Amino acid sequence: MSFSITRTRASFTALALACAAIACTPAHAADEPYPNHTITLIVSYAAGGNADLRMRQFAPVLSQLLGKSVIVDNKPGAGGNIGTDYIAKAAPDGYTIGVGSFAPLSVNKSLFGKLPFDPQRDLVPVVLIEKGPMVLMTRTDSPFKSVADAIAAAKAKPGVLSIANAGPGGAHHLSAELFKDALGLDIIDVPFKGGAPASTALLGGQVDMMFEQTYGALPSIQSGKARGLAVTSAQRISTIPNIPTFGELGYKSIEVSNWMGIVTPRGTPPAIVARLNAAFNKALVNPEVREKITSQSNIPGGGTAEEFTQLINAESVRWSSLITRTKIKVE
Repeated sequence: MSFSITRTRASFTALALACAAIACTPAHAADEPYPNHTITLIVSYAAGGNADLRMRQFAPVLSQLLGKSVIVDNKPGAGGNIGTDYIAKAAPDGYTIGVGSFAPLSVNKSLFGKLPFDPQRDLVPVVLIEKGPMVLMTRTDSPFKSVADAIAAAKAKPGVLSIANAGPGGAHHLSAELFKDALGLDIIDVPFKGGAPASTALLGGQVDMMFEQTYGALPSIQSGKARGLAVTSAQRISTIPNIPTFGELGYKSIEVSNWMGIVTPRGTPPAIVARLNAAFNKALVNPEVREKITSQSNIPGGGTAEEFTQLINAESVRWSSLITRTKIKVE
């Protein structure tokens, strides 16, 4: 009997100590400062693209600001949906964050009908990184010397002119759809698998024009291979100051940016969102980071998480309306 009582007391003591240890662990973990280990930054596009390059430029600066390593992990596919879904389903602890961009956050839900994630329900916006204007361009040997020329030709020959894009639902495609809708034009859409092959087709004479991201259009325009007709930004672009904005030409509704920012999974603590927002805002005023953005004619972002949320919501309404009105479908 004595042995049994002693063993029982020992068991209760061990159990009590174990329970105390378990009870203390969450509190201790919760008290640890964020971050306390490596952060993974998901890019929903292939290595070498603009989003990938930009995040790799940010990573070392963020590592210094946050005091822990920030590594970039590419998860491309399905127009950014695969990587964005991965972010949405990650643990909401601030250690898996990622790029939230134009198409997955504001377009794809309306375009594809069903996504494995809900961009407004399953993700928490952190901060806007940049806005990338588009430029309507054609070849230098094209008869179109201005937007007015292109409009006149399209109206004279409905369904004959062609306009390239980098695939359904992206800023290239929707800029063209907005252009056609605003002016009542019948122009043939020609999709390609990316901006580079679309631009190659334009320069090779396979298509008549395209909306290209400004950084992608700059080499061709500056080398004299392509002609820029108008830019979709609110203000003229310093690297191509002679090209007017659509607003200047009387088409204020044709203002488009291929933007991207940072998002985290739903449930990420507000304190962590605020910490990340502060770090990215500091990185955005870093001279080297800022120069890399502006040298591509992109517009640096920044601001609060709430402001980025408002942008996403407004863009979702805008593009959903266009997709519904023009009956855009993914073939």
